[in-house]
Amino acid sequence: MALFEKLQYYFGFPFVRYAFIVGVLIALCASLLGVVLVLKRFSYIGDGLSHVAFGALAVASVLKLTDRMLLILPATIFTAVLLLRGGKARIRGDAAIAVFSVGALAIGYLLMNVFSNSANISGDVCTTLFGSTSILTLTRGEVWLCIVLSALTLLIFTFLYNRIFSVTFDESFARATGVNTDLYQTLIAVITAVIIVLAMNLVGSLLITALLVFPALSAMRVLRSFRGVMIYSGVLSVLGAVAGIIVSILASTPVGSTIVVFDLLLFLIHLVIGRARE
Repeated sequence: MALFEKLQYYFGFPFVRYAFIVGVLIALCASLLGVVLVLKRFSYIGDGLSHVAFGALAVASVLKLTDRMLLILPATIFTAVLLLRGGKARIRGDAAIAVFSVGALAIGYLLMNVFSNSANISGDVCTTLFGSTSILTLTRGEVWLCIVLSALTLLIFTFLYNRIFSVTFDESFARATGVNTDLYQTLIAVITAVIIVLAMNLVGSLLITALLVFPALSAMRVLRSFRGVMIYSGVLSVLGAVAGIIVSILASTPVGSTIVVFDLLLFLIHLVIGRARE
């Protein structure tokens, strides 16, 4: 009863309700997208794009932009399109991700140290990288933006399921059957960038990959169908987000890290179940 009363007390604050809504929606969308990225061998793209977003955030801070999303979102989308549609580029795949990831992270941290007027640069960087407090400072407008973008993501995966399935498993065959693979690759890239930018407020730049990869890998340990993996991955991701947020409230732990730990525990459990079935 004491724990229930404590939860009831904290959920009386709007910022806690905002964090809960955004956390669940981002976790759900990231898990669906994670299945596609894992199967396309782009599991680490979340880390690379999150570092690009961090670099864009640093540039926006230096330029003193009122709405930083005006720079962060286009920069991240542009990079996502370059990575997922590398084509005949000389540097592709994990090498390209590494170049963007390390380069953007270094430039961002350098700019924040050289040009920042903040008295607590280490705290600002920690918040951005690990999402320590940013999830608790969401405005009503940011929550509605997350709701709208999450709804669009779910609609895209629902109505374009067959096309996404074909592009994910056999892009060459999909192109031969008349599917505009370039269009769907671009669409996946844009969705990836949007979800990663939104997820920065939840778990920070360094932990975003966990939201994309852990639920997908957990579902793949016990299921084989693409549809089943996507649905079950969403269930596991939402479960991890809910449990992580509640525990972080009760135990006063960092929200992002707590969610990732729960996702890791679920993965280990499903890894054992998968081995037992084999």
